[in-house]
Amino acid sequence: MHTFELLLALVAACVALAILARRLAFPPAVALVLGGMALAFVPGLPQVELSPELALVLFLPPLLQLSAYHTDWPAFRSNLRPILLLAVGAVFFTATAVAAVAKLLVPDLPWWAAVALGAIIAPPDAVAASAVLKQVRLPKRIVTVLEGESLINDAASLVLYRFAVGAVVAGSASYGQGVLLFFGAALGGALVGWVAGRTAMWVFTQIEDTLLDITVSLLAGFGAYLAAEQLHASGVLAAVTCGLVLGRQQHSEFSARTRLDAAAVWGFIEFLLTALVFMLIGLQLRGIVERLERYNLADLALLGAAVSLTLILSRFVWVFPSTWLPRALSPSLRARDPMPPWGHAVVLSWAGMRGVVSLAAALALPMQFPGRDLIVFLAFCAILATLVLQGTTLGLVIRRLGVEEGEATLPPPEAAQARAEVATAALAAVQAHLGESGESEHTEAATELVQEYEARAERASVETQGAEDKAEHLAAQQRLRLVAIDAGRTKLGEHRDGIDTGAHRTLGEELDLEEQQVRRGQSKD
Repeated sequence: MHTFELLLALVAACVALAILARRLAFPPAVALVLGGMALAFVPGLPQVELSPELALVLFLPPLLQLSAYHTDWPAFRSNLRPILLLAVGAVFFTATAVAAVAKLLVPDLPWWAAVALGAIIAPPDAVAASAVLKQVRLPKRIVTVLEGESLINDAASLVLYRFAVGAVVAGSASYGQGVLLFFGAALGGALVGWVAGRTAMWVFTQIEDTLLDITVSLLAGFGAYLAAEQLHASGVLAAVTCGLVLGRQQHSEFSARTRLDAAAVWGFIEFLLTALVFMLIGLQLRGIVERLERYNLADLALLGAAVSLTLILSRFVWVFPSTWLPRALSPSLRARDPMPPWGHAVVLSWAGMRGVVSLAAALALPMQFPGRDLIVFLAFCAILATLVLQGTTLGLVIRRLGVEEGEATLPPPEAAQARAEVATAALAAVQAHLGESGESEHTEAATELVQEYEARAERASVETQGAEDKAEHLAAQQRLRLVAIDAGRTKLGEHRDGIDTGAHRTLGEELDLEEQQVRRGQSKD
């Protein structure tokens, strides 16, 4: 089967598995991995080998950039301490724990090769975290910490990984050089990403074309990643920083049309790349098994279980002390940030799914690296164990601990306040403009417009005050608007052949935008 036909078949399989997972209320990431594993052993299908360089360059930059693009920067900044404790502290602690267990169970494995294994499987994956977290409703702070951790922990793990590989190849290691390498890669990657993001924003000001804007935004993440890697900096942090810059500046430089169209394009890219990532992870099983024929199956199973268990437990060992000790030792921190419920720490500990970065890093090991085949197998076991075990039970754990948030009838206070201020500012601007222009012939049209903005301001005021009875009234009003929009779309369909195609498309877009506005108001996200 040719490469293009194989790619189309994989995409079709991804769609089928995603539909099946939705019907069964099963995490799509887990369904895709298991589906890929099943396809790997189908007779007649060619073996699919995942190129580590292609995996990192093709999948990581756009997915990391998109996650950073949607990151709540104020929340990220206010939770920087717990994020760094997980993204850096937990990575190094987990890598050390895994290396110690691997060295204990496989004495012939060189110490730095064991550290390389720890660095490979230490960081939870941003793609896996996003795929699983979409299925549950968690408190805002937990989501911010988990997503923030998954955005920057790859940088810490990849620096440690390169240091360990270099130590094995050279036969020695300089710890001072390792510290400099870590901070240099982090700062260099952040700087390259900031420059790439600002450059992209300048380009946006020079062009006024939606398709070109979207294309440039996609190229910016790849450019930041590749430029940072060429400079031996962190490409991961470069892509993340670029996404943060674009996300922060989108409302000042992007047109409304660009933002709407970009959301659709990026949504498609996210689904396609995420689905292929998990499918390709499962498809690697066949090649991994074939390379391990000389090992005893029972020993491999025991070793894989021991390393995976160490990986899961070490996160618990790190999360609970890092959550409680700083507050116990610092009264000012405890007053500013009270001790969270123990269930929050359990969820943070259990949400540690591994993914494509771990597998790509394992496959990127030199062919003559000591214990390479065994390390690749153990990395696959860790990915499979965390995705299947933790990914399928995370929702249950959240519900049993009472951490899941219910459906909100009103938006958060800060969002409601912002909505009220936006509506009030719009109303004041319209009234001021009418007062200055004094165009009496448009009095009726102006009056209708003012009444519309007054209604918006009133709705926003209700949300700010948190009136539950009026909130129900607004919800009923939104449902009626959807009924009206649906009736309008049906009537528009009857005129498909009776009016100009361009006019028909324009009217349809207006109805679509109105429906989108209503549904966003319903979601209160």
